[in-house]
Amino acid sequence: MYTRLSAVLFPVFAVLLAGTAFWGYREHQEKNSLLIKAENQYQRAFHELNAHIDQLHEQLGNTLAVNASSHSYQRKGLINIWRITSQAQSEVNQLPLTLLPFNQTEEFLSRIANFSYKTAIRDLTKQPLTEQELATLKTLYQSAEDIAKDLHAVQQKVLADNLRWMDVELALASEDSPRDNAIIDGFKTVDNKIAKYAELDWGRPVAAMYRKRTVDILSGNPVSVDDVRKKAARLLGLDSPSAVQVTENARGTEYAVYSATVNTGDGVTIQMDFTKRGGELIWYMNPREIGNQRTVSLDDAERAAREFLKERGYPEMKAIAVDPYDNAVNLTYAPVQDGAVIYPEKLTVKVALDRGEVIGLQAADYVYEHKERNLPKPAIDEAEARARLNPEFRMERSQLAVIKNDLDEDVLCHEFAGRINGGRYKIYINAENGVEEKIERYQTAEDAGAGRERALAG
Repeated sequence: MYTRLSAVLFPVFAVLLAGTAFWGYREHQEKNSLLIKAENQYQRAFHELNAHIDQLHEQLGNTLAVNASSHSYQRKGLINIWRITSQAQSEVNQLPLTLLPFNQTEEFLSRIANFSYKTAIRDLTKQPLTEQELATLKTLYQSAEDIAKDLHAVQQKVLADNLRWMDVELALASEDSPRDNAIIDGFKTVDNKIAKYAELDWGRPVAAMYRKRTVDILSGNPVSVDDVRKKAARLLGLDSPSAVQVTENARGTEYAVYSATVNTGDGVTIQMDFTKRGGELIWYMNPREIGNQRTVSLDDAERAAREFLKERGYPEMKAIAVDPYDNAVNLTYAPVQDGAVIYPEKLTVKVALDRGEVIGLQAADYVYEHKERNLPKPAIDEAEARARLNPEFRMERSQLAVIKNDLDEDVLCHEFAGRINGGRYKIYINAENGVEEKIERYQTAEDAGAGRERALAG
């Protein structure tokens, strides 16, 4: 009996054992194949990064070497610097450095790319490179040389000792690792050296890109917790401010704001954020559940939003977009000055369509961008600006508007909305020189089907 049973089971177990061994071998092979592929990708990105930093150093030198009047070559050099730096950024992002503090290098490359791009897109014959910009390029030339030397040292170490990037990934992922990996140490050296270039003068357009919306850029006096409590109570029409709870977020930093909350008694907590200087409301949300029954129209919701803004002291604004979804609607407004819509100062009001009640406000753009603007009179009229449009563009409406251009400057434009190439576009023509400052595609509710965005006629 035992002999017969063994004779039957032994081949079965042998087949199972062989199958298990084969499966394990295949798994091991596939795992090794993936590791080799990842390692090859890391090595390629690292060596290409070295090559592009060398090219960056060379291109900076070439741009500085030409005569100051060689504007076309300077522009070509700046465009190449932007292209090379963008490629270097991409290669840094492909390396397993997410757990390694390498932010100084990444931000530095980002600033070089933006500096070169924003300088290249302007008319250098009318606005040639300034002495400060040339000084910045010279500093970048030296910094690129320093970075290249340090990266070459890491590269030589990698090649000489056959170092693997997979070991870097494991070292960074392990909390217990002493992290004395040669590659990690080399990149830390690069990042620490770059920190000394943090105070470079990048010019106003680039500085504006990295300008943080902090309390320092606001006017007005600092407000207290009691001030915010009273403001929140007035906003909600409460008889007593005692129901408002106020906390200071990011205390002691330049990002400090006051957060106010009010429990409505039905399980809903209304939330508001106020600036620490001036006590300006930048965010309001009533997260109540919205009923499924729609009782108000979009026109009614628009009137409710306008009344909400009027009661809280906002100037008369123009509705520039409405975005209905989930039985609510987001209405975007912007102030109008001298007949021009001031887009940088836009704000958004959210209205629930079950009761026509305002349940949200996002006003950060308005708070941080609101200021006195001395708008020029248009040097070219609407007809002249319209003549510069593509002949196939079918205009549906037009208006004056102030927007931010690529240099982060306020520019007065003629805004034309219409159709071309089967889509809807807004084209902004500079009202002073006729240059096309910006082109953007948009959709109406009818275009989107579901009504994700509906532009309101001017």
